[in-house]
Amino acid sequence: MASNLIVAVSSLVLAVLVALTVQIFYFSPIDPLLLEIPPTSSAYPSTKNNILQNVIKLGEGLLKDPEDVCVDKEGTLYTATRDGWIKRLRRNGNWENWKHIDSDTLLGITPTKGGLIVCDAEKGLLKVTEDGVSVLLSQVNGSPLSFADDVIEASDGSLYFSVASTKFDLHNWYLDFLEARPHGQLLKYNPSSNETTILLDNLYLANGVALSKDEDYLVICETFKYRCLRYWLQGVNKGKTEVFIENLPGGPDNINLAPDGSFWIALLQLTSEGLEFVHTSKVAKLIVASSPRLFNKVINGAKTKATVVNVATDSKIIRRFGDSDGKVVKFVTSALEFEDHLYLGSLSSNFIGKLPLHSV
Repeated sequence: MASNLIVAVSSLVLAVLVALTVQIFYFSPIDPLLLEIPPTSSAYPSTKNNILQNVIKLGEGLLKDPEDVCVDKEGTLYTATRDGWIKRLRRNGNWENWKHIDSDTLLGITPTKGGLIVCDAEKGLLKVTEDGVSVLLSQVNGSPLSFADDVIEASDGSLYFSVASTKFDLHNWYLDFLEARPHGQLLKYNPSSNETTILLDNLYLANGVALSKDEDYLVICETFKYRCLRYWLQGVNKGKTEVFIENLPGGPDNINLAPDGSFWIALLQLTSEGLEFVHTSKVAKLIVASSPRLFNKVINGAKTKATVVNVATDSKIIRRFGDSDGKVVKFVTSALEFEDHLYLGSLSSNFIGKLPLHSV
């Protein structure tokens, strides 16, 4: 009797293991490639400073995971939150719940005449004005526009924006990271002609987009390649692409032009220390892909620290600020310089950070 029970239990365990193996290895949502996490170049400052611990907390308790920030010509600060609000802070005023969008997938924002352009990872490009919210672009070449990530407006009204992944949506972005294949795009939308052009394809998690001061090139962030590319819009190199900066000390998220022509880039610690091996093993990737909880363990480092860098036009890092322990601010996703202050968005905070640059 006992032996029959042991055999039955063993058979059940074996069946469960076989079922799990089949599920993980044969029905996985990813077809992974190995990913080498680049070493940080010795040319880049490696100080573990905690300058970001000096931030002033704007709107603490009022903002849910404000991923991006922007400022309009009047000096009004805007952010989009995970609970669907576009909130703004006027000069010497209080935070205002400006417009609500029925969405928890609001990402990059940029000012435009009369309002904002907002990336909604599910709806596409939205225009938000005093009159309300309208869908500006929801399709590209007949296919739904999904996972629009960041957007910037040129002086002629053209919109340049990124699609992080054409295969996975925002809620499954971790699968894109684990698969490590290039599904991202850089696009241009002309509101006058209603034409959309794919400028670059096969990007590795296309993220932040910024225009140069003279608008002669774009910089596009490839998050899990730890690099940014430069795409030329004018001059003899028009239409060509080159590496702007690589081997960054973190995965680049959003990027913003600084008043002096340099760029501020928010960096993410994409892999927890000691778990880098996951990206060099297909088996490990397939196992982690089967459970979002496992993946959260892999990237827990992003939620425990913060880093931003200031990169000159010659691709050199000239300033690097951090909160190495995440004591005050962590998971910083955007950094915007305005009137000698740095404004920080984060996916793990309930405030916008404001850092006085004159004191650092």
